[in-house]
Parts: sequence; C-alpha cells; structure tokens
Amino acid sequence: MASTHHSHSLSCAVVFVAVLSAVSSTAGASRRMLQQQSSLAQQFLAPHNSLRGSLGLPPLRWSGALASYAQWWAGQRSGDCALVHSDTNYGENIFWGGGAGWQAGDAVAAWAAERSYYDYGSNACRPDEDCSHYTQMVWRQSQWLGCARVVCATGDTFITCNYDPHGNIMGQKPF
Repeated sequence: MASTHHSHSLSCAVVFVAVLSAVSSTAGASRRMLQQQSSLAQQFLAPHNSLRGSLGLPPLRWSGALASYAQWWAGQRSGDCALVHSDTNYGENIFWGGGAGWQAGDAVAAWAAERSYYDYGSNACRPDEDCSHYTQMVWRQSQWLGCARVVCATGDTFITCNYDPHGNIMGQKPF
C-alpha cells in the first residue's frame, strides 16, 4: 500500500513540476515580450523626446493602444510595403527603407532631418520639400506615441508612428 501512495505522490509531484515549469516558461515569455516592447518603445521615444526637448517641448509618452494600431497598419502594409497612410484620426508618420536593416532610429532621424525644410516664421516648408513629418513630431499638443516596424514580403522595411492628439492643423504652428 505504501508503494501505491508513493507512486501517487510521485505522480502529483511530476504534474506539479510540469505545471510550474509551464507557468514559469509562460511568465518568462511574457517578461521577454514586455522587455522587447519596452525596448521598442524606447527606440522610438528617445529620439522623439530628444528633439522635442531641444525645443523646450514636453516629452511624448508611449501608448500601447497607438502601438497596437501602428502594428495593425504595419501588418496591412507587410505584403507590399507601399508607402500609404492609414485612414485614421491620429497623426501618422510613415517610412519605407529598401532592405530589412532599417530600424526605429533611422525612420525618426529621417523625419527629424526635415527640420531644415521648415521655416517657423512663415509656418511653411521650403518650396518642393516636405516637412510635415518633422512638424508632427514636434506638435506641442501631441502627448502620446505608438509605433511599429515590419519587414515586408518584399524584404523591405515599413515603419509607422501614430500621435495623439494629431498635429499638422492648417493655420497653426507646431509650437
């Protein structure tokens, strides 16, 4: 009888260890996912907030909802990598890079480089230049940011960032 009890106890212990291992593995995967999301958020937030700080503007904060929307839109573009805006009420910057190596900082740097095309006095871009990505990045009323990156079926990279509230309101200066 004692050996039956021992087998039953051993079976329970094995099941307990298996469940504990599965829970631990799931918790570890969740922790890794959160760390990756946090790292991605910082890859986008840090250069945005550095630029905004240089102008005396308040920092943007990361929004999981905006990041989810951005991820959804990046997924929609993953088949063709077409540089197409979504139909949203958020502010939106999009970026395309040939090849799979383009990262968050590359997109943000490209948008920030448009600063040289913007004239604050006239609140306009230089003729034949686009500065709307830059002005969205530094729009004073924007408080929240969410972004995503995807390598498309073409092997190229599509990156999108969404801002809430949106900027680039006609007749208003960004800051």
